[in-house]
Amino acid sequence: MSSISHAVAALSERLGVLARWITLGAVVGVFCGAASALFLWLLALATDYRAGHEALVYTLPLAGLAIGFVYERFGASIKGGNNLVIDTLHDEGPQLPLRMAPMVLVGTVLTHVFGGSAGREGTAVQMGASFADGLAHWLKVTPAMRRQLLAAGVAGGFGSVFGTPIAGTVFGLEFVVLGRLEYGALVPALVASVVGDLTTRALGIAHTHYPAPPHLSLTPLLLGKWVVFAFAVALVAAAFIELTHFLKRQGELRVPRLPVRMFVGGALVVALWKLFGTSDYLGLGVPTIVRAFEDPTLPAYAFAAKLLFTAVTLGAGFLGGEVTPLFFVGAALGSVLAQWLGLPLALGAGVGMAAVFAAASNTPLALSLMAVELLGADVLPHVAIVCVLAYLLTGHRSIYPAQRVLHGKSGARLARPTALRDLLRKPPPVSPPAQPPPAQPPPE
Repeated sequence: MSSISHAVAALSERLGVLARWITLGAVVGVFCGAASALFLWLLALATDYRAGHEALVYTLPLAGLAIGFVYERFGASIKGGNNLVIDTLHDEGPQLPLRMAPMVLVGTVLTHVFGGSAGREGTAVQMGASFADGLAHWLKVTPAMRRQLLAAGVAGGFGSVFGTPIAGTVFGLEFVVLGRLEYGALVPALVASVVGDLTTRALGIAHTHYPAPPHLSLTPLLLGKWVVFAFAVALVAAAFIELTHFLKRQGELRVPRLPVRMFVGGALVVALWKLFGTSDYLGLGVPTIVRAFEDPTLPAYAFAAKLLFTAVTLGAGFLGGEVTPLFFVGAALGSVLAQWLGLPLALGAGVGMAAVFAAASNTPLALSLMAVELLGADVLPHVAIVCVLAYLLTGHRSIYPAQRVLHGKSGARLARPTALRDLLRKPPPVSPPAQPPPAQPPPE
């Protein structure tokens, strides 16, 4: 009888935890979905308005001056962006400011209105995380539940803004620590991402449709081509990371005032715009991403041009994310590599689109799943192979330097989770291998 009562009590406890996860995850998901719907609607308006009034691009330096002044005055506590979210997940720091959501929303939309080359995942993730953390503090939940809600906010924001709820779930669990999935947050992250996606779609938002790649069976020759492809992807991802971080460091060192840095960065983007003579590399660049799947005449340098525009925009301090610009870089690179390696154009573009961001963000599983959700199952196993290889080849670098490393990419386990930014300064201690017990002397 006692064992039955214990089993019933244990089941009741598990059901209670599950109900709490589902309820809180759904609340976070509804907010994330509604915020993403508003954000995507405003982005569409901003992009369409700029396309009809391209002279606005000339005022990007002035827009940077104004946005920088506001952020310098009121945004010091949220300047870390996604890295602040990661640090909060690990260090149990103070509550993420609720003003993060509206400030990053407005700042990103203005960046796009005036022609900055930026993405949208950073904004969605930060909006979701700030709301989730506000909810956690309002309910006075435990530190463990707070971390789970933060992961749910990340997943809900990412899944709803791209219409990829399963990839959003895994991204929320994967991007925090290299070499480990945060399974403790699996249920709330899944609920938030699925509910967020349903909410965004229910509010009338339609996501971009990409051409489906053809089915192609894996062969030894094709595998060799994917290895070459992965090397190219890793080089481009590393170049983007290093250039963006270099521009950010040098800008902060040489131009301490944020408004002035953003003015200078805006002027550089305008100069690049005039130099290339096209608006294809401004904003999100979604039409060119779709074109990479179908048009073999896309300029071979398009991926490098978008990389440069985006590194200058984000390095100067403009608001936004990296996903969609890196989708552009990856799709354009993949289109070129597909022609050189004799691969179907759509397959090369699709694999490149996912793999460049997977390598730059250390999230190969999430981006492999994202490719399937966006392009269909025929992209497997190719995208998974390239994402994993590019992830390994990129080394210990990331667009999110706050990411923790527990298992190094060489296989070594660190003594404690260490931020990538600290890992690059000095090697962290490595757990010593287990020593065998001392030999016992033979009995006399």
